[in-house]
Amino acid sequence: MLEKVKSLVAQNMGISHVFRFNGVRNQNEEFSGKIVGVYPAIFTIELENKVIKSFSYSDLLINNLEIIE
Repeated sequence: MLEKVKSLVAQNMGISHVFRFNGVRNQNEEFSGKIVGVYPAIFTIELENKVIKSFSYSDLLINNLEIIE
């Protein structure tokens, strides 16, 4: 499963998407950006305002992070 998620992230690198992050205590955040870095344990997303956020692949596996479009 983890290899599928890593492959999905790598395939979408550099493409603009809308992401939804389901944080702690029902803090949901929706943002636009593109995946700019792929590393062994994490990947990074650059938002439209040039802020960089990092996420682990498990965030996608457990649906804390969703790629909407």
